Amino acid sequence: MNQSYEPRVGMDYAVSAQTRNRVLRNTYLLLALSMIPTVLGAYVGLRTGIAANLSGLMVVGLLAVAYALMFAIEKTKNSATGVVLLLVFTGFMGFMLSRLIGWVLGLGNGTQLVMTAFAGTAAVFATMATIATTTKRDFSGAGRWLLVGGIVLLVSGVLNILVFQSPALSAALSTVAIALFSFWLMYDIKRIVDGGETNYVSATLSLYLSLYNIFQNLLYLLGIFGGDE
Repeated sequence: MNQSYEPRVGMDYAVSAQTRNRVLRNTYLLLALSMIPTVLGAYVGLRTGIAANLSGLMVVGLLAVAYALMFAIEKTKNSATGVVLLLVFTGFMGFMLSRLIGWVLGLGNGTQLVMTAFAGTAAVFATMATIATTTKRDFSGAGRWLLVGGIVLLVSGVLNILVFQSPALSAALSTVAIALFSFWLMYDIKRIVDGGETNYVSATLSLYLSLYNIFQNLLYLLGIFGGDE
C-alpha cells in the first residue's frame, strides 16, 4: 500500500506546483496588462480635468462605484467577463488617480515626484515578491487583521474627506496605508505561491489594489513633503 500511495502523492504535488506557477505567471501578466488602462484612464482624467473638479461627496460616490466593480469582478472571475471588467476597473481607477497626479504635476518638481513614486512602488513590489517567494513563514492568519486594518483605514479616510479635512491626518493615514498595503501585497503573493489562491483574476485584483494604494499614498506624501511650489 505504501508503494502505491507515495507515487500518487508525488504526482499531486507536481500538479499543484504547476498550478501555482501558472497562476502566478498569469497574475503577473494580467497585472502588467492592467497598467495600460490605468495610464489611459489617468490621461483622460488629466486632459478633461473632470476628476480635479470633483467634490468630496462625489469622490465618495465614485468609491462606491469602484466597490461595485470589484464585486462584479469577483462574481465573474471564472470567465472572460471577469478579465474585461478588471481592465475597465483599472481604467476607472486611473481616472480617479488623475486628480492626485494633476495636483503633483502642478508642482515645480512634479514630474520627478511621479517618477520617484513609481520607482518606490516598484521597489516595494520587488521586495515583497522576493520575501513572499523565499520565506517559509506562514502568514495565513494575517488575513483577518489586514481586512480589519483596511476597513479602519477606509472609514478614517472617508471621515477625513467629509468631516475633518485635516492635512495632518491625511499624511498620517497615508503613512499607515503604505505599511499596511506593502504587507498585504506580500501576503497575497504568498497565498499564490502556497496555493491558497488559484484564480488569477482575483489574484490580480488583489495585487493591483495594493500597488495602487502604495503608489497613491507615496505620491501624496512626496507631494506634501517634497514638492516645490
